[in-house]
Amino acid sequence: MSSSYPSFRLKVQQIGQACVFDLSWGQGQHLSAQVEYPTALTKAYQTWLRAYLNFYKAIAQPQPVTPIRGRMEAQGRLTPIGVDWQSELVRTEALLTEQFQLWLRGAALFELRTAITKSAQADPNLKTDVYLVCDPIDLARLPWETWELGTEVDDNIRIARCPVNVRRAAQKASPRRRRRTRVLAIMGDESGLDFQADRAAITSLAAQAEVKFVGWQPQISIPDLKQQICEAISDPQGWDILFFAGHSNETMLTGGELAIAPGEVVTIKEIKPYLEKLQARGLQLAIFNSCSGLSIAAALIDLGLSQVAVMREPIHNQVAQIFLERFLHHLSQYVDAHDALRLASQDLKLEQSLSFPSAYLVPSFFRHPETESFQLVPSSWRQNLKAWLPGRYEGIALGLLVGLSLWPPLQSVLLDYRLWTQAIYRDLTGQVPAAVETPPVLLVQIDSESIRRSQMSQPVPMDRAYLAGLIDQLVELDTRVIGIDYLFDRQQPGKDQVLGQSIRSAIDRKNVWFVFASISDSINGEVGVNPETGIAKSEWSLEGNVNAFPTHVKLPHSFKSCEQSCPFGYLLSLLSAYSQEFPAHNQLRPSLNGQEVLQARLMTNLQSASQQQGKIAALKKINSHPITTGASYLGQLWFRPIIDFSIPANRVFQRIPAWQLNGLEAFGEKADFSNQVVILAPGGYDGALDNFAVPKAMVYWQVRERGVGNAKTEEPSVYTGGEAHAYMVQHFFTQRLVMPIPTVLIVLVSALLTKGFVLLVARRILLPGNRVRLILSLLVLTGGYVLISWQFFVGTAILIPCVVPLASVWVVIFSHCWRRDYA
Repeated sequence: MSSSYPSFRLKVQQIGQACVFDLSWGQGQHLSAQVEYPTALTKAYQTWLRAYLNFYKAIAQPQPVTPIRGRMEAQGRLTPIGVDWQSELVRTEALLTEQFQLWLRGAALFELRTAITKSAQADPNLKTDVYLVCDPIDLARLPWETWELGTEVDDNIRIARCPVNVRRAAQKASPRRRRRTRVLAIMGDESGLDFQADRAAITSLAAQAEVKFVGWQPQISIPDLKQQICEAISDPQGWDILFFAGHSNETMLTGGELAIAPGEVVTIKEIKPYLEKLQARGLQLAIFNSCSGLSIAAALIDLGLSQVAVMREPIHNQVAQIFLERFLHHLSQYVDAHDALRLASQDLKLEQSLSFPSAYLVPSFFRHPETESFQLVPSSWRQNLKAWLPGRYEGIALGLLVGLSLWPPLQSVLLDYRLWTQAIYRDLTGQVPAAVETPPVLLVQIDSESIRRSQMSQPVPMDRAYLAGLIDQLVELDTRVIGIDYLFDRQQPGKDQVLGQSIRSAIDRKNVWFVFASISDSINGEVGVNPETGIAKSEWSLEGNVNAFPTHVKLPHSFKSCEQSCPFGYLLSLLSAYSQEFPAHNQLRPSLNGQEVLQARLMTNLQSASQQQGKIAALKKINSHPITTGASYLGQLWFRPIIDFSIPANRVFQRIPAWQLNGLEAFGEKADFSNQVVILAPGGYDGALDNFAVPKAMVYWQVRERGVGNAKTEEPSVYTGGEAHAYMVQHFFTQRLVMPIPTVLIVLVSALLTKGFVLLVARRILLPGNRVRLILSLLVLTGGYVLISWQFFVGTAILIPCVVPLASVWVVIFSHCWRRDYA
């Protein structure tokens, strides 16, 4: 798997006194420059190396054996006693880095440097990898990791070293899907050293990886030790990380040598067959916390190993331990291995420069050009949980979306637009309910024209004598169930008697069911018809609660609770089903001679009914969900069915202005309202308390009706409570209860599923180079989600929110595309 970051390949080759820089990248782009190699740089390096070796020898003098992880007999010359090697090392380090940067800042390399820095500046959230090849090896000894290409982009540019020869392709991925990362730690010759800190650092990975130690012990013979090491390397399960601690040294022909016991070494060439097996079984990273590892790294990369961390120079035991502890700490934080080495070197520079100067210049990271930098995969539930937690800006955005999903005004707006799009979808796909000759509800509205024709001077409060006349006419049309959406909680002297007489006459002559409006009052409880008006009594009339949102269906708490308080629309639908399904001879009928509360008698009668099927049986099962009741205290309407305005009003109810009831000739001799529930309600006149903005879906259907020949139909300017109750009756009667899934729930689920998709499936999809493809894919998926949610609404009566949940999906995905730590 090639690196997902922008990458360059830079080969620096010295020919005589000239150095040729060849830079290649992208789709065949190439730059070449030639600069003279300064002899002053070689002298500065040798002077620094002499000071470096003498300083670390000097701080080791009190100990019996020099704690340097390598052979130093041939390094440097004898030097005068009494020299302040720390000051000398600091001075020579400054001279070396100055000469090195001065050489690389030359004008001949300007275009080459610019090509690299432009890539780093193009996307600050991405690292730019430069794969460096140096020939001869003396060039590789220079501190190329300190190259200052541009102050503002240096942190984004990583120097990955490569050997001159790379004969094999890298192992792209482990052929086995390991449950945990596996680490093999080989502890070599400990003479003069102390591996206690190394063991502790490696053991710290035990929470995230399976760790095994193998190495020299006094009681083990050398042949047995070599056999143990080779068998461990050849473990059929394979290893992800190979670690070596001890003495090591460069060798030109054998790829370097490792001291595995006092006086015993093995060369990379000797164990090459075992390393090849190790590489084939998924080895991803080798760490050699030992001295002079340039030839070791070159040999391993040449074998096809993905990446190797080494020390280019001899390293003091304590420095090696500090470096390893910091390197593994960053690796355990799921930083990739290359960045972990850079951060560990930076820690040495910032935190240990006084105690261990120049130590930060020694670590180097070798990478095969066709690999991504190794990174631990979270394995514990804590780390898995951490990976699932949102980043800073992602968390802010998701928190905002959750807050918006709980904001009632926005919910109302989104619901209005959603039902409008549902109406259009129904229309375009031909899924509009078929028209019926007699809708289940007849809505008689007292509109402004009715008031004008009746010459009523003051419609607020409504003239009860006028209502009495309408009731008389409805009774003559054989109406069986009448719901009156007016509240009679106050007296209207002289006219209450007229209305009361009409109602009693209707009950006495034709046993008409009357359902009067009531409201819930926090002080007085259920408030309905004032007994002092004499309009009705509970022994021969019913009351239905009209406290409701004009966009949502009001449900009973339970069927039993309807004996005391029952929603207006639910009670009307019960009466309609009762009159149709119960045999006429067995029906309870209102009577002026009733001695018990009629509403309680009706519910008892229905409760004891033997019908197991039909509309009544279905209605008896409807009740408000406990979550709905609890959410109401939070101002939320969770799991409360909505009024489905995507169904045209003319499929739900028949609308008649009250003035048309003035004479049977308006309907002809065959007019019969016996199978319809009649709701007598305000029709949008000024001063009515239940006038609301017309839902966009209703406007859509009004425009559609006008477009097919009903141009003379006057479009209502308001949406009334009576229309809401008519929709509710029809929804109850037809069992069309559209259940909205709470937006906040879908937001959380969508964000969680998307996060899982990002973490477990889509790391490759979300790379910056694929952003255009990603956006197109998201647009397609968004459209598919919307279409599915539309059809779900029509087919299953479930409303799945779209806008805010889809926004959460886009937020999660794009936050991962642009986050620095993800990139």
